[in-house]
Amino acid sequence: MLDNHEIIRVSDHTKRSLDAETARLASLIYAYTSHDGTYDVRIPGLYVIRYSHVEAADYLHTIYSPAVGIAAQGKKILTVGQEVHEYGGSRIFIAPVALPVAMKTIQASPVEPFLGVGLYLDPQRLADLVPKVFPQGLPKVHNRSAGYVVDADLAIMNAVVRLVDCLSHPGDEKLLAPLVMDEIYIRLLRSPIGVNVAETVFADSGVQRIVKAIDWLQANYSQPLKIADLAEMVHMSESSFREHFKSVTAMSPIQYQKALRLQEARRRMLSDKIDATTAGRAVGYVSDSQFSRDYSSFFGSPPSRDIAKWRK
Repeated sequence: MLDNHEIIRVSDHTKRSLDAETARLASLIYAYTSHDGTYDVRIPGLYVIRYSHVEAADYLHTIYSPAVGIAAQGKKILTVGQEVHEYGGSRIFIAPVALPVAMKTIQASPVEPFLGVGLYLDPQRLADLVPKVFPQGLPKVHNRSAGYVVDADLAIMNAVVRLVDCLSHPGDEKLLAPLVMDEIYIRLLRSPIGVNVAETVFADSGVQRIVKAIDWLQANYSQPLKIADLAEMVHMSESSFREHFKSVTAMSPIQYQKALRLQEARRRMLSDKIDATTAGRAVGYVSDSQFSRDYSSFFGSPPSRDIAKWRK
């Protein structure tokens, strides 16, 4: 049995090892990011991030695909509905389902930029591994959230470092990366929030049904939304559907659809250079004034002012 002094020494050693792995991960990310931005790399599902400046006021609004994000250096804030998550310093953010999020870098500089790595969660890979990790079925989930921020343990961090390091050795990304990817998934599934992730692919679970509803909303965001019809489509009562949807996404189905519509409208105005009326109609709005009100509430400025600011 370990005495207190031995426990402290073990803990200190683990922290030093974790700090060393985090520093190594930051160095690898830096090597694959020549300037600020998000970079897809040769390993499918893996991407690396670098940002050298703190965003003073504006949040970046985006749809965060199911993924695991690890901050090796710097800090970010992510807002999902009413949930606010801060991660940095070898902490992990997990989004088990697709989520409309607002994010902001809060600690970064040209000397010490924000450096992160992301791994999209492949539902087929999860579905293959969940029965192996949970051969007796899934335990009951007592606490559910739209997103999760947890401290990275040494084993996961080491595996992520080895995955990114595969890029440094010709051929490893095809031969070894898939094996390391499986290891990361397994360690994630065995973590304290592993059951929450597993639920998304567990047949006929309430969460898996919400995932199907989310898929429908993403494909049909411009269509009129009837909650009763969507609940029936995923074989849930309307009250149960509303409750499960809110617990999984931190927002109602109507709020989720509105976020999809407004983010797509903004994207079209910026990329296609169309006006607010055209953008609003394209994403399903029939009232220009309602679109303007929703847009101002969501982004903090009316469409014309917001787009002008982003085009500067």
